[in-house]
Amino acid sequence: MPDHEEATASDPLLGRIDEQDRAAATRQRRRKVILATFASAVVLLSAFTVAGILFTKKASNNGGKPNVILMISDGFGPASETLARNYYQYTHDVPAGTQLPLDTILVGASRTRSSDSFVTDSAAGATAFACGIKTLNGAIAVSPGLKPCGTVLEAAKEQGFLTGMVVTSRITHGKRSDAHLITIETLGLRQANLATPACFASHANSRVLEDDIALHEIGNYTLGRRVDLMFGGGSCFFKPNSEAGSCRSDNIDAYAMAKDIGWHVASDDRTLFDALDPASVSLPLLNLFSGDHMAYEIDRDEKSEPSLKEMALKALDILTLSEKKSKGFFLMIEGSRIDMAAHNNDPATHVREILAYQQTIEAVKKFVDENPGTIMISVSDHETGGLSVGRQLDPNQYPVYNWNPDALTRVQRSTESIAPLLIAHDHRTLRDYIAKTVFPTWLDIHNATTAEIASVVDLATATDSDRQIERLSALLGELSSRRAGLGWATQGHSAVDVNLYAYGHNADQLRGNHENTEIGDFIIRHMGLDVGAITTKLTRDPPNDLAALKAPSTRRGDFQVKHYHSHSK
Repeated sequence: MPDHEEATASDPLLGRIDEQDRAAATRQRRRKVILATFASAVVLLSAFTVAGILFTKKASNNGGKPNVILMISDGFGPASETLARNYYQYTHDVPAGTQLPLDTILVGASRTRSSDSFVTDSAAGATAFACGIKTLNGAIAVSPGLKPCGTVLEAAKEQGFLTGMVVTSRITHGKRSDAHLITIETLGLRQANLATPACFASHANSRVLEDDIALHEIGNYTLGRRVDLMFGGGSCFFKPNSEAGSCRSDNIDAYAMAKDIGWHVASDDRTLFDALDPASVSLPLLNLFSGDHMAYEIDRDEKSEPSLKEMALKALDILTLSEKKSKGFFLMIEGSRIDMAAHNNDPATHVREILAYQQTIEAVKKFVDENPGTIMISVSDHETGGLSVGRQLDPNQYPVYNWNPDALTRVQRSTESIAPLLIAHDHRTLRDYIAKTVFPTWLDIHNATTAEIASVVDLATATDSDRQIERLSALLGELSSRRAGLGWATQGHSAVDVNLYAYGHNADQLRGNHENTEIGDFIIRHMGLDVGAITTKLTRDPPNDLAALKAPSTRRGDFQVKHYHSHSK
């Protein structure tokens, strides 16, 4: 019967399944088993992956301390990296693909504008790193609302970390230009366009800024001592103005004050530095190697001054061996004079400062490899000079697509070291001195025109010239730059983004284009710092006026220091 035949046909509801459907059901069951097995495998794989990530993260830290090495290449922009790479490839005759140490750890870029200008100064740029905030040009470690801000160095010390600063500038680096002074009404302070070191460990509170910064850095301010180690220049601000080699405006002996509160002090040579045994050093330690900024690498007497690399490695050894009872350390290392050479538009000096910084980077990378948990960050506060690697010398001719590194290879002195010698030279023989010594021997210029020689003579012998040394340094730099095919847009700063480099623990978190304040934020997170608590302390009890400590004399010591951002002579 048809109806019966349909009833006896395959009908799952009646429990009747023919062989074809049985095979189909078997295939379906197999698919379900396969899918279930695959799903289980995915779950297990995910679990193992998460565990692996956690294990890798733990292993990468390996119980290491969250040390931060913040390296600042003051005034170093992207074009400067190209300049140095090209120069290195030319002078070492290596292939086009050869990279410098920084090239291998590039992670992004930093946007440099301050809160009130597209072109930042050093004070606002360093405050972004130190406090994690944007602030006004000319303001050092204060907010746009003119309130003091706690710094990562101050917070690190508060929370049990060791701290240090290694620079090639004056450790107090600042200037006294009235053109950039800001009245800090809420604090009763006068601030100037100060550079990097001061922004991490001081809050200046008088017009005589570097005088006060020296005292703050050794611990004579609201928070007490915050720094454990300082290497650099600027000893003249630690000597009373009654003593030779002082540049203070008062008779305070900051060295004696430092010793009284426990500092181990040395100055003006590297004798103590060479004798230091990192395993037995007692902190705090202050070693300054020059009265003013340390010498440019091109001028440096290695018997008198250590290199940036030497200072950095010594500092790392000391902090590492001293940190057994601490949480770790924060160390700021600055290639300070990269910026100053660019202010002078001096290409031969600029490139040598960069290469000295690159050597330091390579050495610090090795330290990071050996110390899990540590991160090195390298960044600039701004670009200086508006450098172009390539230049059109004749507007009436199509430009040559090249530049000439050879024009810089045999330069023997910085233009800044030459300028004072020209000014002091006997005017009657100055022309011959320039034509026979300065140009061919020191600057490797053998084809100087009569007009070029005359321009140098005129500026060197001017009796009413403002910023004479700065202008003469830049003029000599221009002569070298033309021959090298390099251009400069300014003797000041520019607004371009600067390269951001990072190496070590969690370096990937810095990939991308960042505001400069985000670098400060990263350091705060990495070390678990509470800078807000420091800000609260500073706001509640701002740095006291130091006038009561100052001797009546206002005569500044006889030692003359250099300024790069001012309109002063």
